[in-house]
Amino acid sequence: MQNSNQIWDVAIIGGGLAGLAASIQMAQKGFAVVLLEKEAYPYHKVCGEYISMESWNFLLSLGMPLQSMQLPIINTLQLTAPNGKRLQTLLPLGGFGISRFLLDKSLANIATQNGVMLLEEARVDDVIQLEKTFEIFFTQKGVAKNMVAKVAAGAFGKRSNLDVKWKRSFISNLTPGHNNFIGIKYHVKTDWPPHMIGLHNFKDGYCGISKIEEDRYCLCYLTTAKNLKDNNSSIAALEQNVLSRNPHLKNIFSSSQVCDGFPVSIAQISFSKKAQVENGVLLLGDAAGMITPLCGNGMSMALHSSKIAAQLLEQFMHNKITHRQLQQQYTIQWQQQFGSRMAAGRLLQRFFGREEVSNLFVQLFKTAPFLAGSVIKKTHGKPF
Repeated sequence: MQNSNQIWDVAIIGGGLAGLAASIQMAQKGFAVVLLEKEAYPYHKVCGEYISMESWNFLLSLGMPLQSMQLPIINTLQLTAPNGKRLQTLLPLGGFGISRFLLDKSLANIATQNGVMLLEEARVDDVIQLEKTFEIFFTQKGVAKNMVAKVAAGAFGKRSNLDVKWKRSFISNLTPGHNNFIGIKYHVKTDWPPHMIGLHNFKDGYCGISKIEEDRYCLCYLTTAKNLKDNNSSIAALEQNVLSRNPHLKNIFSSSQVCDGFPVSIAQISFSKKAQVENGVLLLGDAAGMITPLCGNGMSMALHSSKIAAQLLEQFMHNKITHRQLQQQYTIQWQQQFGSRMAAGRLLQRFFGREEVSNLFVQLFKTAPFLAGSVIKKTHGKPF
């Protein structure tokens, strides 16, 4: 096993939005930061690829040149029910579209430019909390290695080998029923208004479409593992037999050109409650809690969690708070910022998880449009 004598200030496990943003902030504050990512940039991942405008100024502060990237600004939501009923409404804050392929790659470049040691293709096998440090055990390109850091943060996404190793509570809740979801994503070329995000409901799921960079659109849907199994575990059969019963989705699928390399998928997604700290490791982004994708706020929450963590990590590194206080304050601030949004998301998931209820709610929102605006506000925050 290879070992480095360097003791890092901060080790971050996972190079998605939360991990990359946290690494950039800590490096900008002058700390020695190492980031371990199991994949090699750039790569595609299952994600709706719509970011609320609450994150715009924060991304600018990290060094993202958003103004010059010619990204689509999205200010309208179209919501459809499985029976074809449709509601269109303005989004209070709005958002913008960008692929994770481009966004993660750009943030990774900014991280290295700020001095972050970025280790790609590095799978973390365990993190052990010692008396005053953390030891990280990982495998990089088949070679077992370890390193030591003063503090560790985990931003390893919806589900990882560490979740299983640490026997996190939500893992035991992953059953073939309600708590076990799959996600499928395409990039497509199609005719869809660039300023609009569509959220199309179907039996036991929903599908979003919105523009990203260049001439591409992100088409991404979530459904139960059971729904896929009932269609002979065939994505094509699922889309034909279930999704296309919504006439709007039928039109989208029939008129869209799928880009090379798609679809990409993810399984065993859980929206159960999670702890924000495990084994002394601060958890960021989806590792700390995943809001249902229909809320359209997961990417902003991941970025915001990194800002909360970075501010507290700085206090800890300057000996203004103890590690125990770091854990306590992070949990409190995370809950204060996201707790009500997560609860609202879980409630919405139940409402839109059944065909008849989805039809009813879209009709209700059409009758009383102010209710839709109220629901959107409950699942979103303010610029940070």
